[in-house]
Amino acid sequence: MFDSIKDQLKKAKKIAFVTGAGISQESGIPTFRGNDGLWRNYDPMKLATIDAFYDNPKLVWEWYNERRQNIFAAEPNLGHKAIAELENFSEVIVLTQNIDGLHQIAGSSKVLELHGSIVKIKCTVCNYKEEILTEFSDMPPLCKCGNILRPDVVWFGEGLPQDVWEEAIIHANSCDVMIIAGTSLVVSPANTLPIYAKQNNAILIEINPDETNMTEDMDLSIRTTSATALPELVSMFKNN
Repeated sequence: MFDSIKDQLKKAKKIAFVTGAGISQESGIPTFRGNDGLWRNYDPMKLATIDAFYDNPKLVWEWYNERRQNIFAAEPNLGHKAIAELENFSEVIVLTQNIDGLHQIAGSSKVLELHGSIVKIKCTVCNYKEEILTEFSDMPPLCKCGNILRPDVVWFGEGLPQDVWEEAIIHANSCDVMIIAGTSLVVSPANTLPIYAKQNNAILIEINPDETNMTEDMDLSIRTTSATALPELVSMFKNN
C-alpha cells in the first residue's frame, strides 16, 4: 500500500497527521457529511452556531448531550492506535478537526484540537473552563457566575483558537510527511494545512475511501479507511 514511497516515509523525521470525522467513524461516531452524516438529519444553523445557542440553548445542549453520550461510549479504533504507536519510530503531531478526544485516549501525546473538545465546557461570559466527563441534568447548565455554559467547541462562524492554529501552521511548515486521514478537506481553515506542508516540500498522503478536494495535489491517495491503512504503515516501520 505504501510501497511507492516507503523509503521516503522511513526517512521522515516528523510526520503530521490531519484527521477528521472519518477516522472516528469506525469507532461508532457519525460523520457530518457522509451518506449518513449528522448534517443530513440536523440543521447546523440550528445547532452549531452561537446565534442558535442563544436562541435555544436547551435544544443545543440536549443535542450535544446526546453526542457526548455517544462519544463517551466510543473507544479508539486501529487507526487511532496506529498513529499513537507511530510515536515509537518518528516524531508525530496530530492536527485534528475531531472533538472526541479519541487520539489522546489511544495514547497520542501531541494532539492539537483545532475545533475544540466536546468533553470541555466554558462559560459564555466569564473565564471558567473545565473538562466534564459526565452528563448534565439541568438544561442548559449554568456557570457558578450564573451565566450559561456552552461546549468548548468551534461553531460555524467562529474562529479557531488563535494559539492552537498558529502552532498547527508551525507543524505543517516543518513536517516531512503529512498524512490526511478521514477528512474531506472542505472545512476552512483546516483544509489549508496540506498547502503549508506542500510549500515545505513535504510528502502528502491522503487516506480516504472517497476522493477529496485535494486529491490531485497528493503524492499518494489510498482508497480505504484509516483503520485499515494506518496499521500497515506502522508495520512498515516495525519491519525496518
